[in-house]
Amino acid sequence: MIVAGFGFRASATVESLSDAFRRASGGRSVDLLSTVDDKAITELFQMFAAKTEKTVVGVDHATLALQRTRTQSTASINARGTGSVAEAAALAAAGPDARLLGPRVLSADRLATCALAQGDKP
Repeated sequence: MIVAGFGFRASATVESLSDAFRRASGGRSVDLLSTVDDKAITELFQMFAAKTEKTVVGVDHATLALQRTRTQSTASINARGTGSVAEAAALAAAGPDARLLGPRVLSADRLATCALAQGDKP
């Protein structure tokens, strides 16, 4: 299973998320979308999920903070307690033995990030 994890600013758009997703996935088939739980329920993220026809998994803050990320963004650490929301969300949703397929990727407008993780979680 491959999970696309996302981090994004309040000013992000569906195009921001779509661009980050395209850049990170590189044509790979993705099974789930994931982000921090309070953002997973936003209208923006739900619109993006509908566009991609993928299921959304929200990750709570405590679980997000437990993930070991490649990226160590000071802003992300201060805001969410993790080096990368996108990387942590992907890892958490993909299961306990998940691994990142690469570091997070930024959208061209720098308002969204996306990272892919592969895991065995059904």
